[in-house]
Amino acid sequence: MPPRTTPTERQKRLGAELRKMRLAAGVTTEHAAGLLGLDRTKISNIELGVRVITPDRLRTLACHYACADADYVDALASMAEKRERGWWEQFRGTLPVGLLDIAELEWHADRLCTTQVLHLPGLLQTEEYARAIFGSVLPPLPRLEVELHVAHRMQRQQVLGGERAPGYVGYIHEAALRMQFGGRKVMREQLEHLLLASEAESVALRVIPVEAGVFPGSGSATLYAEGPVPQLDTVQLDAAGGPIFLSAESQLARYRAHLDWMEHAALDVRQSRDFIHSIASQL
Repeated sequence: MPPRTTPTERQKRLGAELRKMRLAAGVTTEHAAGLLGLDRTKISNIELGVRVITPDRLRTLACHYACADADYVDALASMAEKRERGWWEQFRGTLPVGLLDIAELEWHADRLCTTQVLHLPGLLQTEEYARAIFGSVLPPLPRLEVELHVAHRMQRQQVLGGERAPGYVGYIHEAALRMQFGGRKVMREQLEHLLLASEAESVALRVIPVEAGVFPGSGSATLYAEGPVPQLDTVQLDAAGGPIFLSAESQLARYRAHLDWMEHAALDVRQSRDFIHSIASQL
């Protein structure tokens, strides 16, 4: 199979995990290549996510790397399996690849946790609310670009439906509930939609009131996507230049600590619903 020209974030993550495993075992690329009957450049390309590796070959490497974590190896083998193209691929070439990587990350996550300060969570936005956000970008996006972004955001929401829906926890700062993107009518409908979504068994919304004061990670929105094993968790941050993906253990530990703080400081689910309802009733 020819090398990929633009590997996805998920494909790059698989390669990075294999490289981490190889280095931990003290194995050279030359030795790893010999195990699979390949030249060393192909091992390097596998570790960059540029070249495909089959689950069987991955297990061969894991065995020779003396990786005893069977759950971790199984999760990596699952990542290496050939899959049907995800729905997000229809947007490739028309939207930034980072947005497609976010959709793929959400689709394969076992559990999603997000913290939002100014915007409400993308997976729980209405069309008009999302349109207001994308319509406020500077320099302005062409109308077609705005509609493509909105369509992509709406399709992302399907991850919360169906039998395989991951658990979802959304920590929302009070400021995000009061920012009237699109005006009072749009915001009222958005808050009503938020309340409806919060009734789903797999969705838990937690409000952080302004009285909580300063809190960790207040400078940006954060998505923490849990993988099948903790080693494959991923943090995604929003940035002006596109999404940033973090996976180093020290980084994951930092954002787990952030979520622990949120868990203790936010209103509980019932209190949060009442809080959202009270703000909606004022619009």
